[in-house]
Amino acid sequence: MKIFIDGKYYDERNAKISVFDHGLLYGDGIFEGIRAYHGRVFKLKEHIDRLFYSAKAILLEIPMSSAQITRATVEVCRENKIRDGYIRLVVTRGVGTLGLNPKSCKRPSVIIIADKIQLYPAGVYQRGLDIITVPTTRNLHSALNPAIKSLNYLNNILAKIEANNGGCEEAVMLNAEGFVAECTGDNLFIVKNGALLTPPLSAGALYGITRRTVMELAEESGLKVSEPNLTRYDLFSADECFLTGTGAEIVPVVKIDGRVIGTGKPGRVTRRLEDEYHALTKVSGEPIYK
Repeated sequence: MKIFIDGKYYDERNAKISVFDHGLLYGDGIFEGIRAYHGRVFKLKEHIDRLFYSAKAILLEIPMSSAQITRATVEVCRENKIRDGYIRLVVTRGVGTLGLNPKSCKRPSVIIIADKIQLYPAGVYQRGLDIITVPTTRNLHSALNPAIKSLNYLNNILAKIEANNGGCEEAVMLNAEGFVAECTGDNLFIVKNGALLTPPLSAGALYGITRRTVMELAEESGLKVSEPNLTRYDLFSADECFLTGTGAEIVPVVKIDGRVIGTGKPGRVTRRLEDEYHALTKVSGEPIYK
C-alpha cells in the first residue's frame, strides 16, 4: 500500500509522522472518510467541501487547494489500484512544540490513505443491529462543535466503549437536553407512519454526506422527510430504524435498549433506500481510471 504524505508516496511500513505533530499530541486536525465504488470516488466534492469547512472552523490553513486535494485523492486510489474501497483524508496542524499553542506549528500535514473498511459484520446488514443508549452525551455546540470533523473523537470513543460494555456494536448518544443526537459514528433515522425522521443538526448530529444523500433519495421517492427533535420514546415507538454513514452505508436497527423496533426485522423503507443508495453508487462519482 502507498500512503500520500505531504506530496510524496511512502510504503505502508515507512509512512510516518513526527511525534511532535499536534494531530498526535492534541488531536488538532481534521479528517474525512470517503468511499470509492466501481472505480469512482463517491461524493468527493461534498467531502472536500466539508473538509475545508472544518478547517475554517479551527483556523487551519490547508496547504493545498481544493482542486489539488481532489486530484491527489483520485491519484492515491489509482496508485493503490482501488476500485471499491475507503479513503481516509487527514489534515493535521503539523509539527510543533510540546505546548498547546498552534502558532508553533509552521506547516499542516496532508495524509491520504486508500484501503478497505468493514465497520460491522456482514450479517448485521441482513438481520439488523441491536443498539443501546449510553450515558456519555454528545459534545455541546459551545464546546467542540459536532459539525467539526476533528481528530479528537474521544467523546465518540467513550460512547463506543459503553456500547461494547453493554454487548452492542453501536450506541445512541443524546445531547445535554436529552434529545437524540446521533450514534458514535453514524447518523440515525426512524420511519414512522410512512414518514422519514432524523435529528436536526442543531441536536448535535454531524452534517453527514450519506445522511443528506438518503434524505434526497427519500424525497425523490415521495417520502415525507423531517428533522424534529427526537426522544428515546420516539425511537422505541418507530416502525423502522436505521443508521447511515460513509463507512457504514445504511445499517438496519431492530432493537434499541431492549425494545424491538417494528417487526424486529429490517423494514421495507430501509430496504428500499438501501437499494436506491447502492444503485446511485454504481453510476455517480469522480472517475479514478479514465
